[in-house]
Amino acid sequence: MSMSRRNFLELGGASSALVTMAAACARPDQKASNDLAALDAVETASRIKSGALSAAEAVDAAIERAGRIDSKINAIAHKTFDRARESVGKTTGPWAGVPSFVKDLDDVTGVPTSFGSRAFPGYKGGAQTPLIDAFLGLGVVSLGKTTTPEFGLTATTEPLSTGVSRNPWNLDHSTGGSSGGAAALVASGVVPIAHASDGGGSIRIPASCCGNVGLKMSRGRHPQARPETAGPFSIAVHGVQSRTVRDTAAVVAVFDAGATDKSLAEVGLVTGANARRLKIGFVSKGPYGRPVDVEVVEATRAAAKICEGLGHHVEEIDLSIAPGVEEAFMLYWAKNAWLAITRWEEITHLKRNGLAFEPFTLGLVEHYQAHQSEFDAAVNRLLALTPEFNALIEPFDVYLSPVTAAPPPEIGYLGSKLSYEEHLARVLDYAQFTGLFNIIGAPAISLPLSMSKSGLPIGALFGARLGDEKTLLELAYELEEATPWSGRRPAVFG
Repeated sequence: MSMSRRNFLELGGASSALVTMAAACARPDQKASNDLAALDAVETASRIKSGALSAAEAVDAAIERAGRIDSKINAIAHKTFDRARESVGKTTGPWAGVPSFVKDLDDVTGVPTSFGSRAFPGYKGGAQTPLIDAFLGLGVVSLGKTTTPEFGLTATTEPLSTGVSRNPWNLDHSTGGSSGGAAALVASGVVPIAHASDGGGSIRIPASCCGNVGLKMSRGRHPQARPETAGPFSIAVHGVQSRTVRDTAAVVAVFDAGATDKSLAEVGLVTGANARRLKIGFVSKGPYGRPVDVEVVEATRAAAKICEGLGHHVEEIDLSIAPGVEEAFMLYWAKNAWLAITRWEEITHLKRNGLAFEPFTLGLVEHYQAHQSEFDAAVNRLLALTPEFNALIEPFDVYLSPVTAAPPPEIGYLGSKLSYEEHLARVLDYAQFTGLFNIIGAPAISLPLSMSKSGLPIGALFGARLGDEKTLLELAYELEEATPWSGRRPAVFG
């Protein structure tokens, strides 16, 4: 079930649709809950709208939780608590008064932006992009900025600038990256939803690590974000960390209304499952021949069994990506690091150094400089992946794979002090699966379907064709009902 983009806009943006229609899909556990930490954004907004809860109460309670919980998880890069209290009652939109955060890779007017780096102390950034305007236009009250690795370049959140962010399920383990701070704050119940972004798995990997819902939308699905000029197409998209499918679906509807690519099929507001049974192709082996942890393989097969039990046709497939893709993606990624540091040098008139930047960032820059003559060929190799990948999954409606090749690693496994060579080898092993969808631009979602034997979340990655978020969200609603993860709580919560 969904509402079209045109109807959505005719209702005056999202206000009527989000609060009324999404709240109609109320979750039983939230109807009865008096614990504000357990409420999702839709339910929080509904209570504020009805008068059962005031926006001030919602924000004050979130600030109290943030002060208490962040001392354990260290997920806030910049606190704007006083500003948040001052804005209560001034925000408008369907989620007016719902507390949230913005990832510290994007500018918010008047708030510091550090990009997860020691090189930007006190930097206030520039004007907000239309993307951040749209997110804050929901009416959410931002409590500050969430932690991220330096420039969002790796799959954990342990920057030297702000220190290690910790997984609320087990404080000795990684939150994932690069939206790790956002994921930890949502998973721990500080806020129901937080802005996130994904340039190679940076929404889906933290969602998997922290037990959240994390959707990477189609390229062009949302309003204009921070410009990326590494090549002829953007690998990064924006979205949120959430605990419920309906929260994610509501944000998709808002972003869809302002999409930069109007050729994409409309999503509108998806409010439930679809009776249509799907053809699902799943893989449990790494696309580049690297090993996958046995617990992750078992979790992926378990997700496939759940889908089969719901009546979907599920079939295991072999996904072997032809040579050159991983190397090409790495060079594209490295150019983004080079662009970031080059801009810094131009602004500060300083030279890059190990006091300002981390070894992994500097190593990526050196890699790009050593191979920049190969960049155009790398772009062509990435562009060629789309028809190759589509041909492999053409018989299916949905693709299923692991999110990462192992459960959330211990702090330090991808730590910022590692040498470039060791860090690179480890991140390529760990984050094998997610970058494919950034290259082809298609949507993919991580759903918290499994837990490891040691009690850490393991997500399942579902992907669809370009523009088909609707199918993913409908399936996600069905899986949320069949395997209700909302009853699980991390050790650090509320």
